Amino acid sequence: MACMKIGSKSEAFHLDEGHSWRCVSGLPSDITIEIGEMFFHLHKFPLLSRSGLLETLIGELKYDDVSASVLQLDDIPGGAKAFELIAKFCYNVRIELTAVNIVSIRCAAEYLQMTEDYEERNLINLTELFLNEVFNNWTDTIKALETCDEVLKQAEELNIVSRCINSLAIKACSDQKLFNWPMDSSVSGNENAKNGMPGTSRSRPSGEDWWYEDVSFLSLNLYKRLIQAVEVAGAEPENVAGALVHYAKRFIPIMHRQSSFKEGTNLVKPGMVSTPSEADQRALLEEIVELLPSKKGVTGTKFLLRLLKTAMTLQASPSCREKLEKRVGIQLDQATLEDVMIPNMGYAVETLYDIDCFQRIVDHFIGIDQASSSATTPCIMEEGQMTDTTHTLMEMTNVANLVDAFLADVGADVNLKLPKFQAIAAAIPDYARPNFDSLYRAIDIYLKAHPWLTEAEREQICRLMNSQKLSLEASTHAAQNERLPLRVIVQVLFFEQLRLRTSITSWLFVADDSDNGSNRGPKGMRDRVRELEKECQSMKHEFQKLGKSKRGWSLFFRRKPCILSTMACSENSNATPRNGDNVQEHAHVTT
Repeated sequence: MACMKIGSKSEAFHLDEGHSWRCVSGLPSDITIEIGEMFFHLHKFPLLSRSGLLETLIGELKYDDVSASVLQLDDIPGGAKAFELIAKFCYNVRIELTAVNIVSIRCAAEYLQMTEDYEERNLINLTELFLNEVFNNWTDTIKALETCDEVLKQAEELNIVSRCINSLAIKACSDQKLFNWPMDSSVSGNENAKNGMPGTSRSRPSGEDWWYEDVSFLSLNLYKRLIQAVEVAGAEPENVAGALVHYAKRFIPIMHRQSSFKEGTNLVKPGMVSTPSEADQRALLEEIVELLPSKKGVTGTKFLLRLLKTAMTLQASPSCREKLEKRVGIQLDQATLEDVMIPNMGYAVETLYDIDCFQRIVDHFIGIDQASSSATTPCIMEEGQMTDTTHTLMEMTNVANLVDAFLADVGADVNLKLPKFQAIAAAIPDYARPNFDSLYRAIDIYLKAHPWLTEAEREQICRLMNSQKLSLEASTHAAQNERLPLRVIVQVLFFEQLRLRTSITSWLFVADDSDNGSNRGPKGMRDRVRELEKECQSMKHEFQKLGKSKRGWSLFFRRKPCILSTMACSENSNATPRNGDNVQEHAHVTT
């Protein structure tokens, strides 16, 4: 730590009974300075020769009144502790200026008007010289800034706060190698201090986050101003966001209850009697939200959702929660299912999870593309910038999968109303779902948990699903699902038969092409037909099983011919179809 030694005389003061300082020069005291409960029994001349204020006050004393020789200086910055050092300075007693006491002494010297008009090398000039030395040292600047809270008004007037903050901001944005930061954990704290960096025996972080921990002990007011100065100094948004995340984790301990994993144990500032109150945590959270960079992706989606859950717990302002929902919505594609399962905090709780909140977040995500498509002037952007104003297909697909998984989880809640389920599912455009298996699963879970739905309501919810984009496994399940309306099951079977016919046609076209170019064509085609016939028989067997459990299905299957009967005959006669039209005619299915 930087240090400036002033004065040449040995200690000339002693403390009586803990409340009175006396000078042991041998001369009787002729002036008493009272500061709070502390009394300083001193001599007029050493004081008035250095201080313009004391010269004025002493000159106004009435010498015929013994009690008038007492001066009260209760409003002196730094209080009795700062005045003790100033009194010793006036008597030329040796004192040390350090980063811990320099701010209060500088402010007290200003208050006492200790300028060069009264004495050369007076205290204002000396403290300014030492402050410049402090500003060259990272650790000393932080310590000086922390002490500004004690004399904030005077420190602001003397620009000490702004000078400390600007010094730190410039260093935080600079390459730490410029400061010769020792990376070896064996380097002692004294060696660190010589390099102007924090004195510690621990190894320091080597990345862009090296300064997060050091500044995290500042009060909210000072920390906020430092973050703003760091942004002005040119710090990357990712670096600013990282610092804010670190600060929030330290001073919002309730946020850790909103997470299923543990991160760190040092949640409170050392020296605190207790954890911050909920009001303090709420105020801090709202400030953090305001300070977070708006650029997409620089703040993790998981952390934003933890902030949102905490904001609900602490009953933060509606504007704070709305901003968090919008920030999450912009990058919803990066969220996981566990992240978006937000417990319902309302008094009139209907559902276990906050469905409305999730719907608003999804709407924010979808709204970005809608706003972009409705713009009258097209904007051509580089690929890396595209996601700031619109979403890629992969991002849309990720959100579609997230929405379907969310609906599957909340669908089992008997209190979830059908319109809310439909609104969330319908928010995702069809092109974002490569297949509808996940949505079908969510619909099936909802139907199972809500058996009282009418036939019309079940048909209504099934309209959310595109039966043509179900996999074979999902189609097979749906064809046997008694919870689905009959109309939906027939539709699923129709599209499966259509898909099978298309597949057969394409295979036979390939076989026909192979026949023209290879002697093995007819044999290869017969093998493929044999495999398809087996699949057809297997499907027919499954459908017949279904028919036994559903009224009216037996007649339906009796009317359905074997798809490949004609092809099987062609195989026995070694006849090969010549074109796709014949195949389609033979494979026609009446539904």
